[in-house]
This record gives sequence, C-alpha cells and structure tokens, in this order.
Amino acid sequence: MDDTLPVFPLGSVLFPYMPLQLRLFEERYLVMLSKVLESEPAEFGVVLIERGQEVGGGEQRFAVGTLAQIAQLEAPEGHVVLVAVGTRRFVVDEWMPDNPFPEAHASLLPPLEWDDALEPLREEAETVVRRVLALAAANGEQEWPADLQLSEDPSAASWQLAGIAPVGPLDQIALLRSNSLQNLLTSVISMTREVEETYRALWPDDGPGDSAPGSDSAPGSEGDDVS
Repeated sequence: MDDTLPVFPLGSVLFPYMPLQLRLFEERYLVMLSKVLESEPAEFGVVLIERGQEVGGGEQRFAVGTLAQIAQLEAPEGHVVLVAVGTRRFVVDEWMPDNPFPEAHASLLPPLEWDDALEPLREEAETVVRRVLALAAANGEQEWPADLQLSEDPSAASWQLAGIAPVGPLDQIALLRSNSLQNLLTSVISMTREVEETYRALWPDDGPGDSAPGSDSAPGSEGDDVS
C-alpha cells in the first residue's frame, strides 16, 4: 500500500470481506476516484465519521478503517456507482489537508490468524447473529437477512458476522479494533446478545426463539451472499 491513502469518511463501518456500495456525485470524491483508478488494485480507505457530516468536508474521523477494493463501476448520467469489498484494516498515522479529498498517512494492521479451535465460538456467533437478525426482521427492522450466505473461509466468515451483527457504529468500531479472532467473536456474541435482550423487552410475545429461521444455516445455504 502507498503510504498516502485516499480516504472516504462514511456514517457506517466497513469490515474486511464485506461489500460496500457508494453513489458518488460530490466533485471531490469524483476527483478521488480518478486518482484511485490510476493504481492497481484500485483501492481506497473507509473510516467512520466521529462527528460531522459526510457531505462538504469538515467532519472528524476515527483513526481505524478498512481498505476497500473496487470490484464494479458504473457511470450513469450525473453520478458514479461503485461496488467495493473490504480487505485489510489500517490505522491512520497522520491526516493530511483535504486537497480536495481526504488523504492520510496510514499503516496496515496485521491480519488476524484463524485457529481451528475457534470453530465452536464461530458457530455460536453465527447462531446468535442469525437469531437476532430473524427477530429484527420479524418486527420490521431488517438490514441483513437471517439466512445470509457467508464465506466458507472461517476467518472471512468471522469478519462477515461482525459486519452483519445488528450493533451500533461505536460497537462496530470496537469490533474492527479487535486484536484476535477470539476477541472478535466473543465481542460479537456479547454485543449481539445485548441487542437481543433489548429486542425481547420491546417485543416479548412475537419474536422467534432459538430455532429462528436461518439460525442453523451453514455457509453455502440459500439466501443473499457476502462471500
């Protein structure tokens, strides 16, 4: 990675192995896109906005983020639509002046190593996340379907579970900062169960139980795909 990284501040967290779709129309980000496309692979950083707004600049940003590699690009009249996939995590060492788009000196974080002993923990995380997604969907609050297809790679699937877990952006930042996959999966389980407790307090009679649709779905099952 070049030491100078173009960065897109967003109101949500991008995780490794998760898709990202952006609709670009602001001039500074169209300029950024043209620079990104000069290199191979075409990639840029994504960070969560800590305070402020996405449009117009002047926002404050978190210092940890994820590289996004462009996978698809379309240019309808008046704007650009791109699809990217999260790859490696990075930390911002120093923000540079927006000229005209955000850039930073950044360092890649080491990838988290998978251990087969973590498989029961990963399965527990998947069961909890799918159950709570089904509970949310049953009450009209669905962002990701409970039967979402995950990667067959357990490390990638662990990050995808973090990406689809129905938690807030500050919890997502905490997950992104995880220093091990064990820590990541344990936190996903804990945070998602807290959300489940809230949901069941709001909807005590009409939420699905442990046998929620999709709670036992294995990678490769029918449904949407983030693999």
